[in-house]
Amino acid sequence: MENLLEHEEKQNLQENELVTKEEQNGFLNSTIGKIINTAVDLGLRWILPDFVENQVIDIKNSLIKGGLKEGINKAVENSIELGKSITGVFTGKFDSISQAQNAIKNGGIIDGISNAIDSALSFTTKNKWIPNDVANLIRQGKNVILDNVSTNIETEFVSQLNSAEKLGKYENNWRNYYKNKDFNGMEKEYQKIKEKLKELMPIENTLKQAREIENIHLVIKNNGHNFDLSEEQLKLAGILTA
Repeated sequence: MENLLEHEEKQNLQENELVTKEEQNGFLNSTIGKIINTAVDLGLRWILPDFVENQVIDIKNSLIKGGLKEGINKAVENSIELGKSITGVFTGKFDSISQAQNAIKNGGIIDGISNAIDSALSFTTKNKWIPNDVANLIRQGKNVILDNVSTNIETEFVSQLNSAEKLGKYENNWRNYYKNKDFNGMEKEYQKIKEKLKELMPIENTLKQAREIENIHLVIKNNGHNFDLSEEQLKLAGILTA
């Protein structure tokens, strides 16, 4: 079993590294960025109902050329860091999804996006990429975009919290099957855990608990479904998540 454990340790070493600030920020930047992009697409179509699809696309591309994408990225980054400061996240990393939710809510992201849109509109009209009357329509209807962003960010965090709750349920189910030495039941819950982790923002404690289950699960699976694990094997499963 020593060689098997060494193999499992190497196999899981990369996955069991501690969550970094960069990983969490990257998740939030990507997730919120997609929400904003969708809100801009829908908002422009609502604000400019008489424009055909290609015209709306051209206007969006002009805004991007005028710095909208960079402005939004900066707004998201600033809101994350300001939110951490306001909510007392001094380690740089979030300990829970709720903590991240509060930070984004208090980090001024909507004001930042609003400023990014205004800046892009000013730049594009100055360079005559977008007519002034179109830019004015977008300014007047800007709240449609901002309201959409605010609503969908909140919806995303509610979804994250629900996913975290389901993950906890799957982990408890796995532990019950483990106690009953029911590997088929364990495998079913293990697959659910793996899929749910793909949806969740990386949180250190959440990941460590899931990885401990994974390590024990894989040892049993590769040991012919033998549940008679030594103290060394169980200890190793914990070490791999430390």
